[in-house]
Amino acid sequence: MDMTGEPYAPTSNGDEPRISVKSLWKVFGKNPGQVLTAEHAGKSKSEILEKLGCVVALQDVNFEVARGETFVVMGLSGSGKSTLIRCLIRLVEPTAGEISVDGEDILRYRGKHLTQFRRKKVAMVFQHFGLLPHRTIIENVAWGLEVQGIDKRHRRALAQEVVEQVGLKGWEDAFPGVLSGGMQQRVGLARALAVDPEILLMDEPFSALDPLIRREMQDEMVLLQERINKTIVFITHDLDEALKLGDRIAIMRDGMIIQLGIPEEIVHSPADSYVEEFTQGISKTRVMGAASIMQEPDAVVFPWQGPRIALRAMKTHDLGHAFVVDSSKRLQGVITEDQAAAAVARGITSFQGTDLINPDICPIVSPDTSIDDLVRLAAETRCPIAVVNDEGRLLGVVPRAALLSSLAEDKRIQTREEADSPA
Repeated sequence: MDMTGEPYAPTSNGDEPRISVKSLWKVFGKNPGQVLTAEHAGKSKSEILEKLGCVVALQDVNFEVARGETFVVMGLSGSGKSTLIRCLIRLVEPTAGEISVDGEDILRYRGKHLTQFRRKKVAMVFQHFGLLPHRTIIENVAWGLEVQGIDKRHRRALAQEVVEQVGLKGWEDAFPGVLSGGMQQRVGLARALAVDPEILLMDEPFSALDPLIRREMQDEMVLLQERINKTIVFITHDLDEALKLGDRIAIMRDGMIIQLGIPEEIVHSPADSYVEEFTQGISKTRVMGAASIMQEPDAVVFPWQGPRIALRAMKTHDLGHAFVVDSSKRLQGVITEDQAAAAVARGITSFQGTDLINPDICPIVSPDTSIDDLVRLAAETRCPIAVVNDEGRLLGVVPRAALLSSLAEDKRIQTREEADSPA
């Protein structure tokens, strides 16, 4: 169960989940089924090991992953995260529970069905790159396509597209031994993407890289996911990495998920002291989004209302800008006080058919844009930041005062945490 007490945490968008895991257990040792009997219910991992000689790797794990979601599983060594991802592809066989992918129970797959599942539906990227040293980069990338029986010309063309996608153009005929660690990991990622899987499983893929290269790979992973929109399960022990990549994060300890939520929930409301230790020192403004501090826009007008109405709204609320929206509240742009006053003097009665509405004068962000990013945008303009949804509808604005208040509160929290921490 997760921190809410629900049997499993629902997907973030309410759609049918791509992956559904229910009551999943993995026990290593002789007669593992005895661990699941009522006699041993509630016993700790160490007690089970002492009494039965069995190692409990996963305990009653429940979660769902939505289509196109990057779902990050985080935990320390021994928490069960790598066992979990291997169960998702049946490299490790679960002791009990359910794993469904697109509504199908993959634990029932045998022989050809399991092989096809691994070749077509999912692909895995490991921490250690596992490249074939005697094959060139393009041959390594095309290896999965070769296994599928795709002809040489076609698989090379497909592999070339992916090589370029991960930034390795020009290295096609090189061998893995001459590449840096970061470049080798790109090859591993390209090899997984070449078969065009619907689901990408990534087991600490960047943990063997130097810190600078690791950050670069994380940034590129974010940009790549925006283009490919795959369903990704990503394993890591690094909270910074989880916060950067994850749409949602599951934190594991002793084979159990102890908290599952969006990054803001993990940092702002840790479920227990274990999670709190992970999140200490993480600035809340890094993960809190614009939606958490945005305000109702005071000066909003429609194009047909014109500059006189805009001036009145600005003066009423002591503002220097008014937002112009259409009948569906989609943001059209901004009119400044000086522009509105000049338009009134010229006898203009409507914004329609004029070039007075400036679409570029204020920054426009999504509700989940971090407060840290808002600060950088606010430094470049005097206009409040507009928050819009995917359809361009104006949801709210973030004035500088709201940003300053949020930063001050974050500083107070960090100072209090530092004072409470043991020396």
